[in-house]
This record gives sequence, structure tokens and C-alpha cells, in this order.
Amino acid sequence: MAIPSHNGRFSAYIAAVDVVLFTIQGGTLKVLLVKRHQPPYRGAWALPGGMVGEEESVDKAALRELQEKTNVDHIYLEQLYTFGEPHRDPRGRVITVAYYALVNWQQFRLTARHRAAEANWFAVKRLPALAFDHARIVEYALERLRSKINYTTVGFQLLPRQFTLTELQRSYEVILGQGLDKRNFRRKMLQLGILKGTRDFTATGRQRPARLYTFAEPKVVKLQEKGIIVPF
Repeated sequence: MAIPSHNGRFSAYIAAVDVVLFTIQGGTLKVLLVKRHQPPYRGAWALPGGMVGEEESVDKAALRELQEKTNVDHIYLEQLYTFGEPHRDPRGRVITVAYYALVNWQQFRLTARHRAAEANWFAVKRLPALAFDHARIVEYALERLRSKINYTTVGFQLLPRQFTLTELQRSYEVILGQGLDKRNFRRKMLQLGILKGTRDFTATGRQRPARLYTFAEPKVVKLQEKGIIVPF
């Protein structure tokens, strides 16, 4: 691939993709990493990703690399940012398009595959040294995730079909890294009309049984299209 330089000549570059996949596991926000078994950075942990094929779009390349490296597929990825610092890759001029998503880790069975020795979830606050500029990409993705937590779709990717309001609030708190006022959170979520109370309850120990809720999906999609946010 080539792009015109400031002097009118064409300079070769390589297009790549990297994927930041977040999940909540054991009450901790985690990111999916793979261990490289080829240079550069042999043995280092990195984001799932790779080069874009000449006949594929960057979107398809991101999904393909994720499936090839970790066996994770059939998810919706959102484009994050393009990282193109001149020396970000020792192999040459590589411009990467980064993607990110929030998923339920229980929906996938991780398997390290093509050009990856291992694949595992790591706590965002305790990441190992990462290859390339992937630490910066993770940091940028985390900032974007926290800024978009106000959108009302977060629960779709993280929670089971039925959940309690406490479980919903905890997912927000883990991502934001701070506690939220219980009464205020519940009032705002219920006012939006995106939750449907079921006839089922769950009981834990001596605590009062908690009602189980589901998402009113058409309502959530409608609010998302309008850009309505929940300012906690």
C-alpha cells in the first residue's frame, strides 16, 4: 500500500488492525491479550490483531484476526481510533486501526490459535508489559469506554437475560472505577423505560428477594439512535 508524501512521491506503508476486548470477570474489568510467539516482541503480551489483507476491509480484518488469534467471533466491534506514529512498529511503517468492544466472557471459549501462543483475560489495572504501543491503545479504549458508559446499551453486552438492579449497577461501577449512589442510579434507569420487571425474584441468604429485570431492547435501541445518555 502507498500514500502520497508531502513531496508528491508515494511512501509504502502497511495497514493493520488491533482489537481491545473488555469484559467484567470476578468483579474486575479485564482486557483480552495474546502472547506473541514470533518476532518482534516474541514472548510479549499484545492485543489481538494483525495485517489487513489486500482484498478485505479493515472491519473484516479485525473480525478475522480476532477469530484467528483467540477463537472469539460473532461480536460487534466499534472502531476506536487510528494509530500511526512513524516508529510504532520496528518492522516498518505500520498504521493500525483499533477497535474495541464490551463482551460477556462466559460466551466465549478462548483458544490461542494462528501466531499466538496463549490467550487470556488480564485485569486492566494490572496489565503486563505490552508489545508495540498497545498499552497506549488500551488506555485510549478505556477512556472511550468510560465516556460512553452513559449510553444505555452497556448491559446488553455484559449481563445475562435476567438480572437484578444491583448487578446492573455493579457493572457500571466496575467500568467507571467508582461507586454510584444506589437510589439515584435506580431512579434514573427506571425513568428511562429501558428495563422490564419480571415476575421472578432472586434471594441471597437473609436479604430481601430482589426482582429480576430484562432489557426492553426496542426502547434501548431507540434511545441510542437519539443519542440519549444517562448522566450519573
